[in-house]
Amino acid sequence: MKLKFLGTGAAEGVPAMFCNCENCKNIRKLGESEFRTRSQVIIDDFISIDFPPEAYAHSLKYGVNYSLLKYVLVTHSHMDHFYAHDFILRGYKYAEVQQPVLQIYGNSEVHKVFKECTAREMKPDVAQNLSFKEIASYNSFKLDEYKILTVPAQHSKSEDCLLYFIQHGNKGYLHFYDTGRVEERAFEYLAANGAKASAVAFDCTFAERTAGRISRHMGIEDNLEMRNKLLKYGIIDGSAKILITHFSHNCNPTRVHLSELEKKYCVTAVYDGFEAEL
Repeated sequence: MKLKFLGTGAAEGVPAMFCNCENCKNIRKLGESEFRTRSQVIIDDFISIDFPPEAYAHSLKYGVNYSLLKYVLVTHSHMDHFYAHDFILRGYKYAEVQQPVLQIYGNSEVHKVFKECTAREMKPDVAQNLSFKEIASYNSFKLDEYKILTVPAQHSKSEDCLLYFIQHGNKGYLHFYDTGRVEERAFEYLAANGAKASAVAFDCTFAERTAGRISRHMGIEDNLEMRNKLLKYGIIDGSAKILITHFSHNCNPTRVHLSELEKKYCVTAVYDGFEAEL
């Protein structure tokens, strides 16, 4: 499995769009290598986890060809993870599509957002190239030769936000984005369904600050507790890649700062454009 982390920032981006704090001023001075856009991960060139407002810019900067996309797995309906307007451009005179139908998977709120955002401009010639499938947590399904498991994120009381496990052959990737500490049942479900992850990417929005048990995001100490749960249930072993991402501007996520966390906690802090081979 080939993973491309195209966006590694929290909702406001880094530097934050409207912010003039010391962190953001410094990061603007440091330049583009320190910038973090909104979350998107591409798997093997044809599966996208989330589709943010920067998706088009990601394709230009990192050479991603969205005509190859077959599936979009959406974690939840928040704008920084699902910018549905762009899908009105998949066909008609806007695009010659290579894959006949792009399948979008998400919860019922994501489906509502999709319908609301595309209602005004969706052309029939484009609509036939898109398919939306509603899914919920504690679900298992197949995308070609890929096994997908969903478990609930701790992120919003108004929708069933999703975390994804994706397996191809003997390689697995666990996507723990936009979530606080995950409920015990989720680990039991993953273990009972044979999930074995070679890599796990954790929401580390707060960096050193511990979020606690009821937060909807995590810091590094929360990530380590979740890692220990994954080890306990046999979902990962000691060789698994532990990746941290989804950083807020408030935690000063410069490469230098995050390198301190990497050394102290034996993790890898991913950045925009980071690639991993499993």
